[in-house]
Amino acid sequence: MFWEKKLENWIDSIRRQSALPLRLQLWNGQQFDFGQRAPEVTVRVPHAAALSYLLTPSLANLGKAYVEGKLEVEGRVNEIIQIANALASHTLKPEGKFARLARPFIHTRKKDAEAIQYHYDVSNDFYKVWLDDNMVYSCAYFENGDEDLATAQLKKIDHILTKIQVRPGDTLLDIGCGWGALAIRAAQKYGAKCVGITLSKNQYALARERVEQAGLTGRVDIRLQDYRDVTGTYDRITSVGMFEHVGVRHLPMYFTKMRSLLADDGFAMNHGITTTDVDNGEAAFGGGEFIEKYVFPHGELPHIGQVLRAMQEGGLEALDVENLRRHYARTCGLWADNFEAQADRIKGLVDDKRFRIWRVYLAGCSYAFAQDWVSLNQVVCTKAGRDISALPWSRRYMYQ
Repeated sequence: MFWEKKLENWIDSIRRQSALPLRLQLWNGQQFDFGQRAPEVTVRVPHAAALSYLLTPSLANLGKAYVEGKLEVEGRVNEIIQIANALASHTLKPEGKFARLARPFIHTRKKDAEAIQYHYDVSNDFYKVWLDDNMVYSCAYFENGDEDLATAQLKKIDHILTKIQVRPGDTLLDIGCGWGALAIRAAQKYGAKCVGITLSKNQYALARERVEQAGLTGRVDIRLQDYRDVTGTYDRITSVGMFEHVGVRHLPMYFTKMRSLLADDGFAMNHGITTTDVDNGEAAFGGGEFIEKYVFPHGELPHIGQVLRAMQEGGLEALDVENLRRHYARTCGLWADNFEAQADRIKGLVDDKRFRIWRVYLAGCSYAFAQDWVSLNQVVCTKAGRDISALPWSRRYMYQ
């Protein structure tokens, strides 16, 4: 049959390039090993129609086949991710359909709110299972490299608040406040008066509850609010893991809004994921397509060069840029390990499809950061044109 010959040619092509610890089992009992050593991953094809996912093994196709149950996959998730990337890279041409395409989306308040709620409002219990106790859902900071996740997340928050020199009595706006960890820490340890905003109803409810439990109701105000609707002036502004939802075309407007909210002598920090493609393209081989469809609808990643340009266009001057790519690879790896360790509990909280989406997403993100497909940059900025005497001489204050 036609498909048999095509499959055999594809398998032979993969074998010539690399010996993979992969076993392929077909619905008719046929079995193929791609290497000499014992397989670490087994893929079962339940019917002939599912072969198309394998013969064009983009990360979008393989991811869809897995989460939709078109292919059955056994193995540890890290090995599954490595095998998937090997199949894609050995089969597809990087400059082909699944190259790093940039796909701009239309961003409106309604669409952005829907995208945020799709991703973050799975359930608070779902996130509690695999995040740290403070439920910090952004890149941690491993100062020495051997910290546990909870310690590294607190160090990340302190690293940010130290970078922007938060002082007792400062007003601080946290754009995309999550479950409130940064705002609570800024009030408790640094004496700031904080406003945290989110579009996630679940985050809003739990963050307010945590503020009340901490006795900070008068010092931390959590709001269900779009950043475009915020008014007032703030001494310090933080945006952690939020601007990925803004859209590349809207970055100048986003930073203009940030500038309008920042006090003349204030400092702000933008902490977010960036693409390493200079044309603002997605992850290679359809990885971005999978994430947009199943994980982050309408998410867009700019290159750090685009971020700095948009920041300047918005009237802000970048003072410090720090690349935390290694830190996010480790963070996502620890999240993926937690997810695997708590798989049975998580399956009781979400359906099979959602479980599979998040399982491959977390491990896949760790791989993507490790491969330099994406990165994480913290940018400290202030209003452009400030007197130079107000600017720090060095970064020493960040590490004292």
